[in-house]
Amino acid sequence: MTVEPGPLEVRLRNRFGGTVGESRVVIRQAVDLADSGQYEADVGAELTTEAVLEELADAPHGTPADRWNWWIGSLEVAYGGYGQFGIQRYRDG
Repeated sequence: MTVEPGPLEVRLRNRFGGTVGESRVVIRQAVDLADSGQYEADVGAELTTEAVLEELADAPHGTPADRWNWWIGSLEVAYGGYGQFGIQRYRDG
């Protein structure tokens, strides 16, 4: 099982709030990260919808994009090469 955009969007917004635009950019980045194979190579586990939600829940606070960037920052510190998956901006709506 990999990152499933539809279920991830519903669960992401229900759990962490945020706008539609924000959750969609998080999902896009999650799919790109999963497709890259980098997470699986570094961590030794497939990136799944459940894994994304668990990791974002570890962030101290914030919207989906805040939580995503916190997690990507942690991966960057631990392994390097994750900066490209960070979120700089998104459209509200």
